[in-house]
Parts: sequence; C-alpha cells; structure tokens
Amino acid sequence: MEQLFVIKIGGNVIDDPEKLQDFLHTFARVKGKKILVHGGGKIATKIGHGLGIEPNYHQGRRITDDKTIDLVTMVYGGLVNKKIVASLQALNENAIGLTGADGNVLPAVRRPVKEIDFGWVGDIQESQVNTALLSALLQQNITPVFAALTHDSQGHILNTNADTIASVLAVALSKHYDVRLIYCFEKKGVLLDVEDDHSVIHRIDPPLYQQLLAEKKLFEGIIPKIDNAFAAIGSGVKEVLIGDSQDLAANTTPEITGTLIIY
Repeated sequence: MEQLFVIKIGGNVIDDPEKLQDFLHTFARVKGKKILVHGGGKIATKIGHGLGIEPNYHQGRRITDDKTIDLVTMVYGGLVNKKIVASLQALNENAIGLTGADGNVLPAVRRPVKEIDFGWVGDIQESQVNTALLSALLQQNITPVFAALTHDSQGHILNTNADTIASVLAVALSKHYDVRLIYCFEKKGVLLDVEDDHSVIHRIDPPLYQQLLAEKKLFEGIIPKIDNAFAAIGSGVKEVLIGDSQDLAANTTPEITGTLIIY
C-alpha cells in the first residue's frame, strides 16, 4: 500500500510564528501523501482574555461552554487553520482547511456528562470517518489540514482533542494506506533521561516498553502518549513516531531521529 503521513503539531509550534513557518517549509517538502492536524489552545486563550472569556480546565482538558465553543471555532477553524493553509499555498503545497463538519468528514457525539460536564466536547470513532472523501482529496494531491473541531450532526460544532483526531484519522485510513502517525512535540523523542535531550530511545516495541516501565525509566508524562501509540498500532496503524517538529524531514524517512513505536 501507498504510504501516508498523519502529522500532528502542538502548541509549541503553533504559538511561535517563526517555528511555525520553519515547520511548514519542512512539511511542504515532505514527499508523498500527508495530512496535518493542529490545535491552537494558547492563541484561543490569549484572544479569549481580550473578549472576557477565561479558560476553564479539568485535568488538562478544556471545558467548552457556549462562549468557548464560539471562541475555539473562530480561532482553530478560522485564524489558525487559514493562516496555515495560506502559508502552505505560498510554498506550492495545495492544501485544504477542514473541520469535522466539512464534507461530514468527522462526525462525533457530545461527550456524556459524568462527574464533569465538558460542554461542547466531541468524541469520535474511526468507523465514522469519511475516508472516501479524504482518499479522493489525497489522490488529487490535495493535503487536508484539520483544525481540532468536529460536529454532532445536529448543527453544533464540537471541540475535540487534536491528538485524538490525528489518531482516529490514522486508524481509519490504515485500511487504505501504510500510515505513519507522527506526533511532534518539544522533545527529540522518548528520552531515557528526561534531562538529557540526547538520550532518545529510537525504537520501542512491547517487550522493551514493559521493561522500561518495570525499571521506572520513563517520565510519567510520556506514558499516555506511548499507550495511545500502541493502541493506534493495535488498530491497524503501521507505525507511530514521537519526535521534535524540527526533525520532521528525518522522521518521514527510514533514518529517523525520534522514537518509532512498533510491534
């Protein structure tokens, strides 16, 4: 099968115009089919302050009330998404900005209220992804750029975690492509020593992961990312890579500098 890169960029890139432009220059040079997924949380928070909309979080997840969903729709789906798409067009990368509502590509359900009411937050399943539309775009060499927004098929936009969107897209499209899901964050990869950026573990399979856990050699914050990576691979994704956005060029080749999660 043909290779596809599903690449998620985090706030450390989105929030820094210079870093973002450097990343997009590299992204535009990546050969083959690719999808970009982004958030924009800090920008939304900054603009929200100016509008009198203060952020509210529970365990790191944004609670999305009526005012907040309008805010993140404007920022993620408008300001951030269209700036990225326009920058890619200037780099001769034919991109199209999407939310989950566009082409019904990512329908979701509003998260049920349990201990916490997260408001207009959406949960998605890979079986609901409109892979036919995405494949048609990719076959026309058009690069989808996803904002972290979905919809509930009842007329409401939903705020959805960008890591989750990237994973769901990767799983859904793994039936049609050999997918490498790439999470770009602020470290070079999974580190054996969180204080040493050169201590990257370049490949992790299940036996090594269990050994690292047993020996308590992994920083706690990275464990959910690795768990999610193995979940994606268990659902059909070929490879998951965790690395620095500045290393994207290498991390889309066999000569990776980040951490490749494989079975």
